[in-house]
Amino acid sequence: MIPDLSRAAAHTPAYSTPDLTNCEREPIHIPGAIQPHGLLLALDAEHRVVTVSRNCAQMLGRPAHDLIGTDVGDAMGQEPAASVAQAVAADDMSTPIRTTMPPGHGDLAGEEVDIIVHRSGGRIVVEVEPVTVPVPSQTVSYRSARAAVTRLTQSSTTAELCQQLASEIRHLTGFDRVMVYRFDPEWNGEVVAEDRRDDLNPFLGLHYPSTDIPAQARRLYTVNWTRLIADIEYAPVALEPVIDPSTGAPLDLSHSVLRSVSPIHIEYLSHMGVSASMSVSMVKDGLLWGLVACHHYSGPLRVPYDARSAAEFLGQTASQLIDDRERADTHTDELRASVTLARLTAALAADTRPLYDALLDDQRLLELVDAQGAALYVDGRLLTVGEVPSEADLHLIARQLDGPAGQPTASDHLSVLAPELEHIADVAAGALHVGNGPDRWLMWLRPEIERTVDWGGDPTNKALALAENPNVRLSPRKSFAKWRQVVRGRSAPWLAWQVAAAQSLREHLSSELLRRSQEHTAIAESLQRTVVLEEAPTVEGHDVLARYRPAKGSQLGGDWWDAFHLPDGRFVVSVGDVAGHGVTAATAMAQARTALRAYMFDGHSPAACLDRLDVLVQSLLPGQTATAVVVALDPRTGEVELANAGHPPLLLLSGDEVRVMPHAGRPLLGVAHGEARTDRLTLADGDILLAYTDGLVERRGVEIDVSIDSLAAAAAHSDHTDTLDAWIDDLLTAVPGTLDDDLTVVALRRCTDLTGEPA
Repeated sequence: MIPDLSRAAAHTPAYSTPDLTNCEREPIHIPGAIQPHGLLLALDAEHRVVTVSRNCAQMLGRPAHDLIGTDVGDAMGQEPAASVAQAVAADDMSTPIRTTMPPGHGDLAGEEVDIIVHRSGGRIVVEVEPVTVPVPSQTVSYRSARAAVTRLTQSSTTAELCQQLASEIRHLTGFDRVMVYRFDPEWNGEVVAEDRRDDLNPFLGLHYPSTDIPAQARRLYTVNWTRLIADIEYAPVALEPVIDPSTGAPLDLSHSVLRSVSPIHIEYLSHMGVSASMSVSMVKDGLLWGLVACHHYSGPLRVPYDARSAAEFLGQTASQLIDDRERADTHTDELRASVTLARLTAALAADTRPLYDALLDDQRLLELVDAQGAALYVDGRLLTVGEVPSEADLHLIARQLDGPAGQPTASDHLSVLAPELEHIADVAAGALHVGNGPDRWLMWLRPEIERTVDWGGDPTNKALALAENPNVRLSPRKSFAKWRQVVRGRSAPWLAWQVAAAQSLREHLSSELLRRSQEHTAIAESLQRTVVLEEAPTVEGHDVLARYRPAKGSQLGGDWWDAFHLPDGRFVVSVGDVAGHGVTAATAMAQARTALRAYMFDGHSPAACLDRLDVLVQSLLPGQTATAVVVALDPRTGEVELANAGHPPLLLLSGDEVRVMPHAGRPLLGVAHGEARTDRLTLADGDILLAYTDGLVERRGVEIDVSIDSLAAAAAHSDHTDTLDAWIDDLLTAVPGTLDDDLTVVALRRCTDLTGEPA
């Protein structure tokens, strides 16, 4: 289904009338129209206009037929066109272009605009939005973004993370209601967090059926993370022409920020009383995990592009944090399962009976994954414990769940896999299976558990209406009142840690060694000793001192530092931090530190090195995030080049004054956002440049900027005229609170004689 574009062109494709019967086939990526708060032009390889939105007459003062075939510079002005050409030539279209349109005719004449460029097939799509004056909460700065990210990272559970994300995005965008909407395996959604106006009814805890967001819409959410509908009563602006003459197809607007929206979705929002909306995707492991859904009820709301980009960045950051928070949610259960597994495997090792007899005779086999029954089939022999169905039913379940190479597979709704299993739901509604083919398997079973689900409206309306009359024209449901359903035939869901426990037991039974936490620690310590310096090298005319302290409990983290001389005589100091602890963090730390050194030896600037390091973290260390700061010093002149990627700001101590260096460059490494820049300064005699990791300043419940100010004050008042050791010792306790994380501090002081030459 697409908007009615009969006015657009004689060659408009004849799409069927939009209704819910063909909603799931609606080509929403090629609507042939945009929203009216911006302008769209599509260019060919020579940057000639081949498609333009019909509001060009209003926006640019020239009708569409005058612009088709013209050079983009003639269409929108030479300076904006040059910026577009530069972005295309550099293949850097991830950053919007902020510029001013030339004087002339049309609403955009002389106006400040954001230009967003992307490729669509063989076309270059240029979208222009006038810059709106943000309300105070929508003003975005690096400091505010960093503070928001810090608040997200301080959450300890998935629920806390989602609630903080909803609050941050509502504060940033000004919507009346912001919800975090999480998908289940069947693509039904649940509102798991909400921040709203006090007078609005809560939606928290309500479920919504998968038909509310069809598959093609979910696909678009994974390729275009943010979508704004500034006014649901907008009139779509058709493209001219709708059909691209060279391809015979409509322009693909999957990556467009102005793409017109499905009329079914507009109708859906109007039934909810929504006047404007925005969504931000949450993607985990390349799959759509959930959405941040923003609703406004008090009229149109056009959120500035900067605020939308910041909201998208927060969504990306939260997506990176989901894995850690979900593991934290089940940490206690995982620990209990690991203890049970250790005791079970120890008992099996000490038991003189046949291995499988001993296994099925141990009640801990059921406790391991919280099952009521288990069955083992090996060498033609079936062994069972607890409540299980008949042997024939067990073999049927095993055939349905047999996975590749015996990997764990699970279902909490067996009758969906085989309807003939419905009659055994009271014993086996769900099963977890591991094995090596149809003749060797181990399976745990659970009975059904009745549960109630609160839906936002009756999710069965569509199916019932279709059953009564397949030809009826269906509209989105008009009632979103709570509708309660009793669900039967399902067991409790199998959680990720339970599947992992089953796999661990399988590995033990296959005589594969279980990795132990002590081995992980030993590997991490060995790796860190190999790649991280014990002390800094000497540099003429300067003092260099580094200090590292492990996390609480001597747990190694991802902190690293490096110092080395370049062939051109410069001296480089780098400090970084990779998220996490243990082997994974230590391995990532080693790769990041080594890569950064290699980039500097290749002659790249500090900023270019960090941009390259961001690509490496994305491609070679998926799921990891890191921060880093790079300082390149010319010892002869004291001139310094530095670049920062999401790292705490450096401190510059000059006399008794301390300056917190600006947050230069890009945010966290590994989130594919922003671009680093190189800042410059010159060290005078006695000046100290201090780099550190967040373990020195981050404290629970304290804004990081407050902690940095405390550190700066301590640096100014501590005695730094003698050795750096005592000065740094004072700084380690400058910020009140418990030091939970590992920390690294590196100080660089310039020391010259009275002639101004290096000592």
